[in-house]
Amino acid sequence: MNLIRALRRAVASTLLALIPLAASADEQQVRVVASFSILGNMVEEVLGDFARVSTIVGPDADAHIYEPTVADAKAVAAADVIFVNGLGFETWSRTLITESGTRAAVHVVTEGIAPITVDGSIDPHAWNSLTNGATYVRNIARVMTSVMPEHAEAIEANAGAFIAELDALDAETRTRLAGLPADRRTVVTAHDAFGYLEAAYGLTFLAPQGIDTEGEPSARELAILIKQLRSEGASALFVENIASPALVRQISEETGIAIGGRLISDALSERGGPATSYLAMFRHNMTTLMGALQTPASPAERNEENGHVARQK
Repeated sequence: MNLIRALRRAVASTLLALIPLAASADEQQVRVVASFSILGNMVEEVLGDFARVSTIVGPDADAHIYEPTVADAKAVAAADVIFVNGLGFETWSRTLITESGTRAAVHVVTEGIAPITVDGSIDPHAWNSLTNGATYVRNIARVMTSVMPEHAEAIEANAGAFIAELDALDAETRTRLAGLPADRRTVVTAHDAFGYLEAAYGLTFLAPQGIDTEGEPSARELAILIKQLRSEGASALFVENIASPALVRQISEETGIAIGGRLISDALSERGGPATSYLAMFRHNMTTLMGALQTPASPAERNEENGHVARQK
């Protein structure tokens, strides 16, 4: 209820301010809001300079537990088009959009994607398959060519070039993974964000947390996973850019499995980081995964990596 009241106050206090701003030349440009940074980058790639694109959940931020701000309410209220991932990813979006009073059309970019489930729940992290990423791009282009018909040809060209890059990276990824033996294909991450990557590319991902980072695993659930890993093994553990490494570090200490690096899961990197775009994110993740899966770490390297992750938090 506090969020609802805050959003109502924000919209009520800013509506009059927004009206005169709309008259300026800059404000005549189409305003597009994307729910999180990965999606925001996709929209920017498709639209180029033809629209003003802003993002609600920014780099290195966790959309699962995000709490919208007054600035978010203002951005949504002023938007012409809003893109969301859907599939239950942005649990806060319905309240934010409704209470902002926006007249913007809301579009779900996962339309047409067959969702997978994890432990009976729909996995919203569909962008971790590049084939799905191409569907996101097509959906964005379809919406924006309708909104901006005067730029339709350029938008379609941008989308086509972007999809060609995604297709090429998809083919490269399949080639790189083809040589991995079956016993080097199981990894552990902080939460279940990589189900679509698992399904698309023949890897196995295990995680102490489910698809949502908000809930902590019980002691029993963690003990079961550690027991499974001691029995069946895994090639590497990975921390994530949006999550504390504590759980992964504990699993590493109790199983002796090396921490293979940091994966980018639900948000892009801050500027200067290794994954400031969707393509860079996917390349970084595959390079990190392959580095760990192809070359098992020595005990000395394992200790050094664990110490490095421990110092980061």
